[in-house]
Amino acid sequence: MDPLLEARELVKDFPGVRAVDGISFQISRGQCFGLLGPNGAGKTTTLEMLEGISQPTAGQIVFQGRALDRSFREEIGIQFQSTALQDFQTVRESLAMFASLYQRTADVQELIGLCNLADLLDRDTRKLSGGQRQRLLLAIALVNDPGLVFLDEPTTGLDPQSRRNFWGLIETVLRRGKTVLLTTHYMEEAQRLCDEIAIVDRGQIIAQGKPRELVRQHFPAVVVRLPVAAWPTGARLPEGSELRDGYIELFTQEVPPLLERLERAGANLNELKVESPNLEDLFLKLTGHALRS
Repeated sequence: MDPLLEARELVKDFPGVRAVDGISFQISRGQCFGLLGPNGAGKTTTLEMLEGISQPTAGQIVFQGRALDRSFREEIGIQFQSTALQDFQTVRESLAMFASLYQRTADVQELIGLCNLADLLDRDTRKLSGGQRQRLLLAIALVNDPGLVFLDEPTTGLDPQSRRNFWGLIETVLRRGKTVLLTTHYMEEAQRLCDEIAIVDRGQIIAQGKPRELVRQHFPAVVVRLPVAAWPTGARLPEGSELRDGYIELFTQEVPPLLERLERAGANLNELKVESPNLEDLFLKLTGHALRS
């Protein structure tokens, strides 16, 4: 099946810097594709080119087998990282205003139900909580009944409950046959929602594939985490270990021999954790532990 959206060797130059350096990938219909990367990696610049907001320095973007044209914006929906809503407007008025900008619109009542907005229709948009505002912005992104929806860090700043509720909304959108391109800094979010991910760093894709398969490719079966305070004072850290968030981490295929080795070294194993490696482990391994501004 032909891809819905394809990026071909995208390059974006700014004065003195190449923000995107030859990025290529394909997104299939009905897929949730995650674009991940640390701050400054080039993912937002890539997203802006895919959305038709900025033009690539080189490369090509193909949507439904053709280069981007004027009709493209009628067929996509975008939820930006930050969207300014009109002051002194209610939720109902805001939805109506955005719907008026398109030739084709979705069933607004259906959108209201989907995004749980029924009790908020007469509320001033300035009085919405973070989660309520994001649900309204998702409805706005869907107001033209797009086939492809761009969600740019849609849950940033939300509390854990609101974030998980929003994940459920995205899953409902996917079940309705939409295609989603998602950027996020939450690895748990990407692992739950995305069929495929591309990790971007320094303007290039450094890993791409299905989340679970990528984790299996890069890590042994389990990760053993031991609090630093449980390790004997002054003793050298175990060979092959890493320090992260106050824990000593060791990846292994065989747990019992490793536990025996730690016990012989005098470690306190009372707070030891044995877990499966996840997407966050992969992200940190590939991009480095330090955040870059």
